[in-house]
Amino acid sequence: MKKTLLSAALLAFTGAAAHAQSATFGIKAGASLTNAVGNGTTGADLRNKFGFHAGLVANLPLSDVFSIQPELLYSMKGYRFSGNDGFGTPLDSKQTLRYIDVPVLARLHAGGLFFEAGPQFGYMVAAKFSYDGNANTPAGSYGNRSGYRAVDFGYAAGLGYRLPTGPGIGLRYNGSFTNFLDCYGQGFHNSAFQLYLSYMLGGK
Repeated sequence: MKKTLLSAALLAFTGAAAHAQSATFGIKAGASLTNAVGNGTTGADLRNKFGFHAGLVANLPLSDVFSIQPELLYSMKGYRFSGNDGFGTPLDSKQTLRYIDVPVLARLHAGGLFFEAGPQFGYMVAAKFSYDGNANTPAGSYGNRSGYRAVDFGYAAGLGYRLPTGPGIGLRYNGSFTNFLDCYGQGFHNSAFQLYLSYMLGGK
């Protein structure tokens, strides 16, 4: 299932790009500030977690002011939280979730400035729980992907500035419609702010 979904996403990405007469292609990478949101997080001491994202980009112009941009990204998400070790001593922990994300965004251009929004599909490839340790508990970590839903559906929206070819910069928010925990109803959703740099090639 995983290989089929990723292969379909990659084929859609490359196939659409190949048919765009003045398409640009490139890479992007940047930092992410992520957390979990939703009614299941009420009362939990969740904090933002830093990570990164990187991948491939194709921009397919439909007019001078409108384009479609599919992307294929590796994205780190998750959150930090504070609890205790069972002996009443504070213990800081971190949940790291790793996804292959495929956003397909509509872009409006005003010169070099752009605004973007659209749906995003994600597939979880790894999950790791880690804790910092304290006087009672040594630091440690373990993989726990079995407790999470593999497929994530969401949306992305943002803005930035990009030259017709060459460098660009952008700020984007990713939200999720899907609860990523199997055991908590509909209360935990991924939330991520992404600041990134891109470099594009091709075009007219």
